[in-house]
Amino acid sequence: MSDTGPQNQPDEALVDLLIKQITEGLSPVEQRTLDALDSAVTDTLMRELERAAAAITLAGTAPHTVALPPALQARIEQQAQSLFSESKNLATRTPHQPPPATTAAARASRRSAAAGWFAAAASILLALFGWLRPMRPAVPPAAQMQVAPQPAVVSPEIPAALTPAQERAALLARPEAIKVNLGATKDPAAAGVTGDAVWDPVTQRGFLHFVGLAANDPNVRQYQLWIVDGARDKRYPVDGGVFNVPANSTEVIVPIRAALPVRQAKAFAVTIEKPGGVVVSEQQHVVVLGASS
Repeated sequence: MSDTGPQNQPDEALVDLLIKQITEGLSPVEQRTLDALDSAVTDTLMRELERAAAAITLAGTAPHTVALPPALQARIEQQAQSLFSESKNLATRTPHQPPPATTAAARASRRSAAAGWFAAAASILLALFGWLRPMRPAVPPAAQMQVAPQPAVVSPEIPAALTPAQERAALLARPEAIKVNLGATKDPAAAGVTGDAVWDPVTQRGFLHFVGLAANDPNVRQYQLWIVDGARDKRYPVDGGVFNVPANSTEVIVPIRAALPVRQAKAFAVTIEKPGGVVVSEQQHVVVLGASS
């Protein structure tokens, strides 16, 4: 049959509606349009669509395919083009226009032709889909598969933290490190104190080592280190940090925490200051002192 006007809805639009109903769902307006069509035709096409969708899904899960020969590809494409061209000649009508008077045999013939066309189109689509998929290697049987043994997972051992004494010894082993002996002053709190300072100008790290330095109460007073830098004004030594000596400690090792970079460590001094230390020491209580050679 020929088109009856621009408002007529061709069977291609019907197929589009059915496909959308399967994959996305229809809007109320589209559903009313579909309901107004010949139910026998829509039911037939719907069954063919569902069969085609199932076949294509199964083809998508096939383990492997072979390449499509050029001659077969050309033949399938030609058949597909012919079938889609023929679809334009299927019977058409509007949703509001009653179907033309035809015999039961004619209606059956039209429905059979539509169903047959769709089945053939689905077969061609299936063939194209299956033949044109990228080739994938077949999966060998499990008995033939050789699984490489997995290497044992060995967790790397986390080295234990070094003690201050071990860190000081490692720093002393560095060729650029210097060691300055510290002697007690005449301050009463310095009686019997001996010690030294180790400093590495490259890493800017160092340690103080004392024997006999009296314990202190951090709430009352703290020890504070000062470093005389040859590259700075000697009146303003660099703050090396405050520290405490626990009760009953005869030997202590204290890390140096310089507030500023020290370019040339010329001397080290330890004073007694108020809790938290001071910015500039009045040096009223210097307990140990030592200068580099």
